Amino acid sequence: MTVFDQNEPVVVVIGSGAGGGTVAYELAREGVDVVCLEAGSRLSMADIRNNEAEMFGKMTWLDPRTASGGVLPEQFPAWICKTVGGTTMHWAACAFRFQPHEWKPTSAYGDIDGADLIDWPVDAETMAPWYSRAEAHIGIAGRGDMPALPGTSNYKVMEYGARKIGYTKVSTATMAINSKPFDGRPGCQQLGFCTSGCAVGAKWSTMYTSIPRAEATGHFELRHRAMAVRIEHDDSGNTSAVVYRDADGNLQRQAARIVCLAANSIETPRLLLLSASNRYPDGLANSAGHVGRHYMPHTTGAVFAVMPGEVNFHRGTQMAGVIEDEKRHDPRRGFAGGYLFEPLPLSLHGLASSMAPGAWGSDYAWLIENYRRMAGTWICGESLPVAGNAITLNDAIRDAGDDPVANVHFEWHDNDLSMQKHAWRQATALYEAAGAERVVTRGAFPATHNMGTCRQSADPDDGVCNGFGQAHDIDNLFISDGSQFASSAAENPTLTIVALAMRQATYIRDQLIQRNL
Repeated sequence: MTVFDQNEPVVVVIGSGAGGGTVAYELAREGVDVVCLEAGSRLSMADIRNNEAEMFGKMTWLDPRTASGGVLPEQFPAWICKTVGGTTMHWAACAFRFQPHEWKPTSAYGDIDGADLIDWPVDAETMAPWYSRAEAHIGIAGRGDMPALPGTSNYKVMEYGARKIGYTKVSTATMAINSKPFDGRPGCQQLGFCTSGCAVGAKWSTMYTSIPRAEATGHFELRHRAMAVRIEHDDSGNTSAVVYRDADGNLQRQAARIVCLAANSIETPRLLLLSASNRYPDGLANSAGHVGRHYMPHTTGAVFAVMPGEVNFHRGTQMAGVIEDEKRHDPRRGFAGGYLFEPLPLSLHGLASSMAPGAWGSDYAWLIENYRRMAGTWICGESLPVAGNAITLNDAIRDAGDDPVANVHFEWHDNDLSMQKHAWRQATALYEAAGAERVVTRGAFPATHNMGTCRQSADPDDGVCNGFGQAHDIDNLFISDGSQFASSAAENPTLTIVALAMRQATYIRDQLIQRNL
């Protein structure tokens, strides 16, 4: 296995998930030397169980973190992973492309009071071939020659109600889950409880695809349990090294010719802010003051329905399904942007802890007792960028290395609330049309879609990086994860992160060949 000297400048990728794992592999297979620093541990396939509670303890980022704003849980605002593979281990595998208007929200929506909208410096036409390349790399059920996944009972209830109220764009969706053997991995076995890891490897993850393939090139080294704490720079202002804590808590230093930061939209801005210096007193890449700002976790919510008969919504592929009728931009509904409905099954443990935290009594007990009769759907809608929704450093609380933890501040924009209420009404009507005995709405969960804290912009005054994720202030610093999103769109973000990472890796390779980096 390849081991690089710590004094040898290499491309240092921080994070091994959808963005980091992809850009690392794409560079390594082109012969570029890469060291990937992953804060979490490395699991094997034998460690994966189709058990959400067990996998929560194995994969979840449980380091201290705080929240403010009254929307997200104060001590657990986001559910992200601390493991090799990152959040590609904990994801539903919904793989959707952005719509053309979602790349240009300012042009599409106009000025919205309280929002800080900008158009992306890239567009749908630019991204189309990269989406195609990402889809071919991942393998997408429901696209190309990969058949769509079958509908679960939960999906069928959702589909029946949707068609009863006039929805037509209803399907088992395009999913990054093999419906037949592909890429050396088996087809889905319909085991259920698979959001937090797929025990057979049918769901795509960088853990067992991009990372081992990068290692096989001889140009890649993975260092897990390596928590990045500072990015250093040289006298010219370019990044020169990454300081990290190893598994024993000792500080190590890896020389860097390029740094690709893919630590999730919370830890990425935190690391930039922690890397403040005399030259960059407000943190790296922060001359315009946008690092950490415009945090977007999607406009979310859930609707659960108790049906006349058993649904057993925990069985089968968990979220294979989508209703797309409401994803359009139609201001006549009272809000900008759109949203999706996606099936939402929960384990009994998950339902009990999330239905009404702290609740007690006969009403709550009745809901839990009727678990087998329950159907559920999740709302995934475009949240707007608001400058005050931001990741900052909380000096009052320190991590294991005595660094300030991240505080996640998020408040609903009026547009978010209008969208959420509309979605609740539509989902309630859907389930009532399907014959539900009772419908229950639920607000925001701990965020799993985290976007926008180091956004792309054409004008350096409007964001942190350009259309390739390259920092406006520092040529050899790149943002490689969902932090670079200028808008959240309605769609789940992972496919777009992968497509952007592939495009970024090609750009970095070309710049290295031209000796611009």
